[in-house]
Amino acid sequence: MTPRPIGTTTIAVLRCVADGVEYGFDIIDRTGLASGTVYPALASLEQRGHVKSRWEDDALARAEGRPRRRYYRITAQGQEALAAAIERLGRMGFPAPRLDSPPRPEPAEG
Repeated sequence: MTPRPIGTTTIAVLRCVADGVEYGFDIIDRTGLASGTVYPALASLEQRGHVKSRWEDDALARAEGRPRRRYYRITAQGQEALAAAIERLGRMGFPAPRLDSPPRPEPAEG
């Protein structure tokens, strides 16, 4: 069974991660979407394998007097899904988002 295509809101969130926007509040600021939209989209993207996340060191957050941040990176699978989603939008007659900078892939483990 082919997974359901990602929607336009989730595409916007994935595009932000691909552009190097690494944590939720910055994605909220960049997209103008509500936190109740962004965080479920990030969870869905992570379940699909399109992004990976990691929590920052607790000591760093405490030293800066704020809660810990969860950082997101796009995966190779996420890059493919983003390209396919943008192509699908184009076929439906929607303008493709500008790709000003290439996506920043997750570093290879090993």
